[in-house]
Amino acid sequence: MKAFLATLATVLTLTFGQAALADGATGKLVLYTSQLEPDARQTVEAFKAKNPGVEVEWIRNGTTELMNKLRAEFTAGAPQPDLLLIADAVTMESLKAEKRLQAYEGAPVAGYRPGTHDAQGYWFGTKLITTGIVYNTAAAMKPTSWQDLLKPEAKGTTVMPSPLYSGAAAIHMASIKAQPALGMAYYEALQRNGVTAAKGNGGILKDVAGGAKLYGMIVDYLPIREHLKGAPVAFVFPKEGVSAVSEPVAILSTAKNPAAAKAFIDFLLSREGQELASAQGFLPALPGVNPPPGFPDPAGITLLPYDPAKALAEDEANKRAFADLFGG
Repeated sequence: MKAFLATLATVLTLTFGQAALADGATGKLVLYTSQLEPDARQTVEAFKAKNPGVEVEWIRNGTTELMNKLRAEFTAGAPQPDLLLIADAVTMESLKAEKRLQAYEGAPVAGYRPGTHDAQGYWFGTKLITTGIVYNTAAAMKPTSWQDLLKPEAKGTTVMPSPLYSGAAAIHMASIKAQPALGMAYYEALQRNGVTAAKGNGGILKDVAGGAKLYGMIVDYLPIREHLKGAPVAFVFPKEGVSAVSEPVAILSTAKNPAAAKAFIDFLLSREGQELASAQGFLPALPGVNPPPGFPDPAGITLLPYDPAKALAEDEANKRAFADLFGG
């Protein structure tokens, strides 16, 4: 009898052990990501440490370049990635509208703010990259509001990124337009106050830090990091609120390994994944996770609401309106 019970215990242990292993993520996962290369490598390695049964093949490039590659694969009928981790939700909305994404209804989104993920579970924001105001610390006016960029002190001394080149700028424009107290009239007022447009955020930081301009619209982490290094710049989260790019992740409808893709999303949205985002220098999307040095508590930051589907529908019209005001 004892021998039988021992044998039975061994069988049950092996059976349930194998079942648990089968339930874990395994196999090959193909990821397309626009993360900075060091961050992408670190993220993949952290995921693999938690999921040793998964082999991750990842390709890194800018969102536009990745989408061009992916659309060529769609045309050929051979999309390669299981998972996308790219810059903005508007791009995800375009893929959702084309039925290129599959929903993950059981994703661990408890505690996340509404708007940082798709309500139907097609994409999930993994961090907050906000757009606010940078100013040269030698400037007489210290802005606290978007309206401050319309003051005489800012006339001809302000630069902003163009939505024709920057996804964050396109989302920022959609967010500003949706605010009754700002709207398209705000951009028209900026143009009258001599605001100029630049292609990207890096050039804006250079202009403001070097004194060529005193004020700028910019993504948060660039001036905050440079301020900590001693650069003569400071970053402001305007009191009305800030727009945010959330670097969303999504599973393709053609994914060959959706189980591993879900495990990757689970990791990114976990507290550990959010702490990794903070350690990489970005605001975590999950409230309660400590921000990086130089950043305020995310709970005290007001996010300007916007509708990604509406932003997608109006994107071309917004870009034309911007070009009419500030040039291409």
